[in-house]
Amino acid sequence: MDSISYLSQTESIAVDEELMGPLGFSVDQLMELAGLSVATSLASEYPSERFKRVLVIAGPGNNGGDGLVAARHLHHFGYQVQIVYPKPTDKPLYKGLVTQAHALKLPMLSWVDVQAAGPLAQQYDVVLDAIFGFSFKGDPRPPFDEILKALSPSNAPPPIVSVDAPSGWGIEEGPRKMGDIEPLAPDMLVSLTAPKQCAQYFKGRYHYLGGRFVPPAIRDKYKLTLPPFPGTAQHVRLPPFHADKPAEAQSAPPGEDTVQVLGSKASEMRINYTRGGLLESDMAQWQDDPMRAWAEWFRVATELKVCEEPNAISLASADAQGRPSVRVVLLKGFDTRGFVFYSNYNSRKGKELLGNGYAAFSVYWEQLQRQVRVEGTVEKLSEEESSEYFHSRPHGSQLGAWVSQQSEVMHNGREELEARQKELEAKYPEGTPVPKPPHWGGFLVRPTAIEFWQGRPSRLHDRIRFIRPNTNSTWTMERQQP
Repeated sequence: MDSISYLSQTESIAVDEELMGPLGFSVDQLMELAGLSVATSLASEYPSERFKRVLVIAGPGNNGGDGLVAARHLHHFGYQVQIVYPKPTDKPLYKGLVTQAHALKLPMLSWVDVQAAGPLAQQYDVVLDAIFGFSFKGDPRPPFDEILKALSPSNAPPPIVSVDAPSGWGIEEGPRKMGDIEPLAPDMLVSLTAPKQCAQYFKGRYHYLGGRFVPPAIRDKYKLTLPPFPGTAQHVRLPPFHADKPAEAQSAPPGEDTVQVLGSKASEMRINYTRGGLLESDMAQWQDDPMRAWAEWFRVATELKVCEEPNAISLASADAQGRPSVRVVLLKGFDTRGFVFYSNYNSRKGKELLGNGYAAFSVYWEQLQRQVRVEGTVEKLSEEESSEYFHSRPHGSQLGAWVSQQSEVMHNGREELEARQKELEAKYPEGTPVPKPPHWGGFLVRPTAIEFWQGRPSRLHDRIRFIRPNTNSTWTMERQQP
């Protein structure tokens, strides 16, 4: 959403004043809604099963209040929450939030306690930065200066989730160095009401918008363009946007020098593989049917929401001369027979798969540091199963199977595709049954090899492989060299 609105510091303050003035909101109402949306946003990307230990650092203002509310909700979501609240106030609202935290037996620590316990990354899985909000100006005072130093990138903190604006950033100018304090580089930003101008400089992995309470009067007055919230969600994920370059430069093709520079950076990209390991004794329970091992790994990847589409697989095929090709497709089912996906039989992959009868695919779930590799025979799914799935698809997707002559060259640009779409929309309006194209249907990969890969330190990864000579044989389990 390129046209999304970004508020200045003055506009942010004015919006808050109007919400709590003529529009009738109270500060505790807004704080409760904001804190809930922060907690649900954090939980969407950092599930409690893997990111159990959360440190909430609350500042003295409304941003800190949002953090205290979020701490309470995160506790109820199953996280182990600890709170650092260095400058508590005597205002009844904040005293009430502290009382609620005490009632839940949430530890309230001093920053000295946290420092004495060792590096943050050894103590916590996530840090919630609720220190300074959009009204902050100037330089931080003790102990917040020391806290921001500990959260700086050079100290390798755990993932940081910032509330509304990364603490210490200029609300309009973005990251700024304050004396010897590096600017924060949070992994996640949860904007509230509307993103602030500094959000255009955010380069972390996840940007969410929370605070589902903006009335039309505010939208119209400030000409806000905001994305719709899905369903009953308290947050919506925003696309990335980086403002360190002019808009026209962001879409400009890289020159040769840029390609060389970026290419050299690839050699510097390294992570530590520390999520776990694989033992033969654990995997042996699935030796008779490794599809059950796949089902368990897929369940974990899905429930932990490791990505938007954990069913996205990289499917490889080869032509008659053995030249390979690969593409990402969506796995749409699996059972004791094997794995199912759907496509155009006349496409390049369709012809290659049906031409030699073999397929291979892999899937990598980065947050789990896990990979699965599958090899096997491939065949058409039955016409009955293909038709049943086809008619379960959205109307537009059904038409798309007719519109696209997949892998063929378009001589007249995208216009011919869109013209064909309009013809079919007129022929089959919404609610009209669409017949399944004869050239479209399912593929079934019957596995003869399934490898389960778990990243380990020093690139000494674990590889447990199940193999069988053909689809009617029994499985054998073996460990392979990394």
